[in-house]
Amino acid sequence: MAQRISRNTFIMDMPPAIHSYAAIVGKKEGDGPLHRHFDQVYQDTHFGQDSWEKAESELLRLTVMKALEKGNISKEDVNYMFAGDLLNQCTTTSYGLRDLEIPVLCVYGACSTMAESLLLAALMTDSGIGGNVVAATSSHFCSAERQFRFPLSYGGVRTPTAQWTCTASGAAVVTPHEKQGPYIKGVTVGKIVDMGVCDANNMGAAMAPAAAYVIETYLNDTGMKPEDFDLIITGDLGRVGGTLLIELLAGDGLNIAPRYKDCGTMMFDYEKQDVHAGGSGCGCSAAVLCGYFLDKVKSGEYKNILFCATGALMSPTMSQQGESIPGISHAVHISRD
Repeated sequence: MAQRISRNTFIMDMPPAIHSYAAIVGKKEGDGPLHRHFDQVYQDTHFGQDSWEKAESELLRLTVMKALEKGNISKEDVNYMFAGDLLNQCTTTSYGLRDLEIPVLCVYGACSTMAESLLLAALMTDSGIGGNVVAATSSHFCSAERQFRFPLSYGGVRTPTAQWTCTASGAAVVTPHEKQGPYIKGVTVGKIVDMGVCDANNMGAAMAPAAAYVIETYLNDTGMKPEDFDLIITGDLGRVGGTLLIELLAGDGLNIAPRYKDCGTMMFDYEKQDVHAGGSGCGCSAAVLCGYFLDKVKSGEYKNILFCATGALMSPTMSQQGESIPGISHAVHISRD
């Protein structure tokens, strides 16, 4: 079973394997620099459905089924799923996965959901309870805009700090220890950090302190250093939040700049695509992890990465009441060996 070395951090006894994984994205994401790394790029962002919410549900379903197909695993062989999305009541997950008839635990961590799902899947599998566990999430630009900001027809002007919610999904099948990785070696459960940022168009600044906390906690708890990792990866901090994260950790004597990547800055081409501060949405980090980084770990190009998806736990209702935006981030240590 996993060894608990602090209130936050667990090290796996027999590190679970990421047996298979998949990433599916929409047209804008497919036009970006990572296009060849995704399993599928859909030109129809309705995914054959008649509403944006149904489109996102279909996107998530397709991605989970693709991950199972790539791993030669039937849905009957999956013991549990941890999955979530950005919409109220985890609408995408509930409607998209209802016909699979797999026991599911819906989770909500905003854009940190992929790290949260992987963390929970790894702990359950390492405990001996889990068996084959799917971790998955998704987001869709149009459904998120309708819930969190304005209808698309409103034509609101974006600020320079604003990010673009990705139409994307990622899914991974976590299994008991196998002969070949990638493996999940350790995890850190993050805490809610709120530095008083109230601007819903500057989520990077709201999330960066939470990312700094979880990275520093994992390093302190395990005795590791930034240079022990090929990459330290955040989800969706974008240009603004990523710069702030580097500064926050530098203030505590940690230099992650030479090995730092952010999924939100990788998804799009800043010169050719108008995304302002970068990509966001829980599907962003999920698709970049499952489309790009896990292949790099599996091939041995990267031996150790620390994946820290980040979430802005904002509510339109609370924002309208003048509340600030709480941030959360969870860490997952993924290794080749």
